[in-house]
Amino acid sequence: MYFDHSSAGDWRLGVLKGTEQVVDITGAVSDLPHLDTRGLIAAVIAHYDTVKPQIEAAVASGPGIALGDVRVRPPVPLPRQIDCMATNYMEDGTLKEPPLINAFHKSASAVIGTQDTMVLPDVPAGVFEGEAEMAIVIGKHASHVPAAEAMDYVFGYMNFIDGSARDLPPAGNTFFQVKSRDTFAPIGPYLVTADEIADPHNLQVRLTVNGTVMQNFNTSDMAHKIPRCIEWLSSIHALEPGDIVATGTNHRGLNPFMDGDVIEHSVEGLGTLVAKISDPLKRGWDRITRLQHRESGKPGPYTPQLTGKYAKS
Repeated sequence: MYFDHSSAGDWRLGVLKGTEQVVDITGAVSDLPHLDTRGLIAAVIAHYDTVKPQIEAAVASGPGIALGDVRVRPPVPLPRQIDCMATNYMEDGTLKEPPLINAFHKSASAVIGTQDTMVLPDVPAGVFEGEAEMAIVIGKHASHVPAAEAMDYVFGYMNFIDGSARDLPPAGNTFFQVKSRDTFAPIGPYLVTADEIADPHNLQVRLTVNGTVMQNFNTSDMAHKIPRCIEWLSSIHALEPGDIVATGTNHRGLNPFMDGDVIEHSVEGLGTLVAKISDPLKRGWDRITRLQHRESGKPGPYTPQLTGKYAKS
């Protein structure tokens, strides 16, 4: 994890010790090649087998800092790239067959951390949503990796919210501007190493908005499992240590994000990621999920905007 324990906005690399303490390991790994402390995590991942003993020694002997006294930062603040799997769930088993495997790039500059704010821009989006996902972080160079070996390339896991500004004009030319806006990739709070997660394909994923559960599904419903995702992605381009692969979401629970919302997203074993929502335009939608909207019999995949700029009368 990254954290800040100063008023200067510093970035320190740490390890969570127990549930209430963080140990600063920056000095223990600072000899690894890196240009910026924010890029040190990628070097740690790439050289993990070598530096793991010194990290463990630093954690065992280092003084802990109370978790409540630090600002937790994004655990992978400068990923080289973010690949997001698209339509990668069976939607609670309601799909008759798996969708064709597909993915898209999300800008690395969209990354923010827990307790940070996702800002909804002044654009005529049909709705703003955030998809609860589990992300994997790549541990070593991966090119044309067969599925049978793919899990060896996973360094760890973390919570990931895939923010979206849906249906921006012009029609048919929207996906980049839908997904890659600043603040649209909350991650964290921690990067949990793969050895801590017994079965990544059997984890409960939960997202609440202002305390109300909106998404609640299991990674067992994934249409294309992690080995297949890595096999397919690495057949297109190489993956490197610290790259992020978001594994998709169950769309039935997607719901509008609005000004003042507090989002809590947790994948079992990965802690809780908190994102705050700010919309300077104070736009409004019905507080319902996509599934609830569909069951109401009203047209469209989601509730339309009801109030504020761009609302249609």
